[in-house]
Parts: sequence; structure tokens; C-alpha cells
Amino acid sequence: MAFLRSRRFHLATAFVALVATGLVVTTALPQRRYAGNRFAQAEQAALAHPFVGATTNGSVQTGLFSVRSSGISTKPVLDAARAFLAALTDEQRGQAQFPVDDPEWRRWANQHSLPRQGVSFTELDEGQREAAYSLMRAGLSAKGFQRSRDIMRLNYTLGEITSNFEELDEWFYYFTFMGEPSEDKPWGWQLDGHHLIVNYFVLGDQVVMTPTFMGSEPVIADSGKYKGVAVMQDEQRRGLELVQSLTDEQRAEAVLATTKTGNNAAAEAFSDNVVLDYAGLRASELSSEQRELLLALVEEYVGNMSDGHAKVKMAEVEQHLGQTYFAWIGEFGPESTFYYRVHSPVILIEFDHQRPIFLRHLPRRPTRQHIHSVTRTPNGNDYGKDLLRQHYEQSHKAELDATRAALSRVSAD
Repeated sequence: MAFLRSRRFHLATAFVALVATGLVVTTALPQRRYAGNRFAQAEQAALAHPFVGATTNGSVQTGLFSVRSSGISTKPVLDAARAFLAALTDEQRGQAQFPVDDPEWRRWANQHSLPRQGVSFTELDEGQREAAYSLMRAGLSAKGFQRSRDIMRLNYTLGEITSNFEELDEWFYYFTFMGEPSEDKPWGWQLDGHHLIVNYFVLGDQVVMTPTFMGSEPVIADSGKYKGVAVMQDEQRRGLELVQSLTDEQRAEAVLATTKTGNNAAAEAFSDNVVLDYAGLRASELSSEQRELLLALVEEYVGNMSDGHAKVKMAEVEQHLGQTYFAWIGEFGPESTFYYRVHSPVILIEFDHQRPIFLRHLPRRPTRQHIHSVTRTPNGNDYGKDLLRQHYEQSHKAELDATRAALSRVSAD
């Protein structure tokens, strides 16, 4: 019998609901294959700590997120998720489905070598792959879908460069589903693979699409099957445009260092609880034209999700624009390598030119041919966890109220 319909799934779902309401406390975590894989060991160490979320000082700023209607339908992604699951075999569904609050959410990794759960593109036939693409198209914008597919293609290019198709290929990307796709109950899906991770939480018509990781090595295919494919160029260009627009006084605040010798990203895999203080130049010190450049930069990342929900998120970002900071490491020339960060109570974006890993003909310093980016929702709402907490609290309260009302009727009788 499919995992979705099994007693194990429903019992596990009920249990995590109790955990989310605080009625049950647990520190036990399912075990995975950790021996000999340093990334998996780092994952295990991270999962040993309960989820808090990215914060500036270790404490969550509350009151930022609420369960409410977004006014944007999630029916397209709901229908696509149901169709994809229906296209899978019972065995594949068993591999891919987990309770809605399973630690599987937090097991993503931008590295190529971590053992992964779920069902991969390599296991899908042509019809199932089309169903997977339909889910991606429903949840992502046209731009976000194209970027995702191009990252997958460039992973094949890396396999060509290294002659290592055992670890690097276009199809080594895994889908998992958390919870059962529903109009009113929380659920979500995750796409996890080298340089591409999408976490997509749904509650009613609300969507949280973080953490999202996008990157590549190389970022431009100069040869091979996918010659000409390129990613991360707009994110690179818009960051440079913003820093180049700053006055000397503004740069003195925004630039943390002009020398970049290593990797600077702080909020990648295994960093759900990263403590990262605000740094750099506050958006309130920008001119109106510069604020538009900042918002255009943010939209490059937020705009990877479907258009309607991207607008909802951008409105949230603008609401906190006065508390938003822009920080930079590196120089500002047309060929410079650099790191930048956009950080507010409701969004954290990092862009980082990284040292080469597989392109060993390049010097061991940051290169424009290896880029990482990550987008998070700080203060406890990555994976929609703050919305999920509130949902369970409200559901629990409704159940208690109903119980009290029933008891009151019995007493009256």
C-alpha cells in the first residue's frame, strides 16, 4: 500500500502535530548514512538542534508572519502535485512522502555528494518527468523554471568537464513531498540536488519558498551538449549595478572588505539557525533611485516563485524596507569577484563568488565560474515553520473550544 495511505504516515503526521503544538517534546531524529561523508556528518550535527531559524542575535523577532489569505490561488500547484504523485508507482510514492513537519525539510544540501531521500529524475519515465516539470512550472515563475532547468543542464556540463557522470548529471535531483497536498491543510514539496534546492511550503493560499539555493560551477557552458547555457548573470549584474551606484560615503558603510580571498556565504546548507547580525548600508540611507535598484535586485530572487505569490512576498519586503541592509565584500570592477548580502527581518539573500571545486585548472581563489546564492526567510519562517506553528495552535484551540462546548452541553442536559 502506498505510504500516503498507510497507518504509519497518519500516525507520524498526528505525532508531529503534537510536537508542533508543544504537547510532545522529542529530540530523536531518524538516522541516515553518515559514515565517511563529512557533509552528512555536518547535517547530522545541524539536525541535533531544534529549528529556530536565521536570526540576528539568536532570538526570533515575533509578529512578522501570520496565517491569512494571500488572495492568490494555489490550485495550480495543488493540482500539479496531485498529478505528479498519481503518476508515481506505489514504491516511488513510498520513497517520496513524509509527514508535513518531518526533518526531511532540513536535509537539503547544495553539495553534490550527500546521500538524498525521495525520488530522482533518473527514476522517472518520460511521462513522470513531464509531471515533475508541470509541478515546477506551477510553483515557479517562467524565469524560475528556466533557471532551475539550466542549473540542472550545467550539472551535466560539469560531468562532461570532469568525466564524472557517476556523481554529476542533469538528472540527479530528488523530489520529496511533506504532508498530503490539500486545499486547507499544510503541505509542501522539495527539490534537492547539486546547486539547486527549492523548498515549497503551502498553507491554504499562502506560499513560503525558502530556503532556496541556486548556483552552478561552471555558470556558463563554453562547450559540450549545452554550450551557451548560462545562469546567475542577472543576479551578478544587478548586485554590481547597486554597489556602483553608491557614493563614497555610502560605500564606506556598505563595503565590509575590499579584498575577497575565500568563500563568504553564511546561510547555506546546515545553517538553518545561523546567527547573522545586520551589516552594511541601511536602505533608509539610499536615494529613491538606489532603492529601486535594491528592490530590483531582491526581485531577481523572489521572482523565482510564481508571479502572484512573488508580488505578495515583494510587498512584505517593501513593508520592511527601512530595516533592510545591503553589505558587500570585494571590489566593484566589471570583472571583480565579490559577495553581497541583502538582509531584513523578512528576507535574507546571499550571493557569493566561490573558489573552484571541480574546475581545477583555475586558481584557488574566488571565480566568476562558481557562484552560490541562497534566499531565506529569517525569524523562524523558513519552510513555512512559523505559519505551521500558528496553524497547529489555532487548530488545537478550535479543538479545545469544541470539546468545552460539548462538555457544556452535556452538563446542561
